[in-house]
Amino acid sequence: MRQWVCAAVLALSCPAMVEFADAQPSPQQKRTRPAAPAQPKAPLQAPPGTPPATADQKPPLPPATADLRETVQADVSTRSVAITSSFTGTEIVVFGAVDNSRQPSAESGLYDVVVVLEGTPSRLVSRRKSNVFGIWINTQSVTFEAVPSYYAIASTRPLDELADPLLLRESDIGFEQVRMNLIKGWETGLTTADLAEFKSAVIRLKQKEGLYVQEQYGVVFIGRSLFRASIELPANVPVGPLVARVYLLREGQLLSTYTARVKLERQGLEWVLHTFAFEYSFWYGVFTVAVAVGAALLASALFRRSSH
Repeated sequence: MRQWVCAAVLALSCPAMVEFADAQPSPQQKRTRPAAPAQPKAPLQAPPGTPPATADQKPPLPPATADLRETVQADVSTRSVAITSSFTGTEIVVFGAVDNSRQPSAESGLYDVVVVLEGTPSRLVSRRKSNVFGIWINTQSVTFEAVPSYYAIASTRPLDELADPLLLRESDIGFEQVRMNLIKGWETGLTTADLAEFKSAVIRLKQKEGLYVQEQYGVVFIGRSLFRASIELPANVPVGPLVARVYLLREGQLLSTYTARVKLERQGLEWVLHTFAFEYSFWYGVFTVAVAVGAALLASALFRRSSH
């Protein structure tokens, strides 16, 4: 009886097991199941303000680096010049290079360079002579302050060809732009024309002494970026610091400037006498009088002996 009941239960459960087995996928079915369709990616968002790209337009590139600005670097051949009793003058060489130069060759003339070598500012008195009853005497004088004791200009070409007069005036380039501050003489009724005449006289006298010089083609390019200029210092150049200013121009526009310094220093016997004269002026006067008297007595004794 128990065996019949078990057989009946087994018979009733077989169809369900067959259906469950049919519902499970076979290994072959697992291999042949189609893949799920790929989800489309969202398009890249362009930065705000970017114009829409057309069909034949290439993708935008990163912003290019801005063009590098041309600058000038310069130096002098010597930073110190010794002024001794045997000083007869010297030469200062100013050389430099144009950074980020666009000049294809030295002969292309894309850039202009101006070198100004300026001496120590000093006070200067300018006088005017007039004929009074047949005698030429000083009738008027003016005093200028901060006048360069030495002023030299060297350029790749004449100044009136490479820049506008306004730019030259703003940069203090040229004899006409030399700084001369009037501090005395205006109270005598000095007019603008008279002041210009006094300034012209100062420049003319300085040029005659060799202290104001100009070389219109004194700067030479020796490569696409390298340049040099030679400036002569005369034997009578006033002692003191010199300032070398280098200006880089292109098509009349000022691109860059550079400044270097040169020291003119007394050395040896020249320095000893100068220090003695200015720091111990009283004893220097006594010393010079004693030397003069001693030289006169020695000369008198020599002439007296030769006469006998």
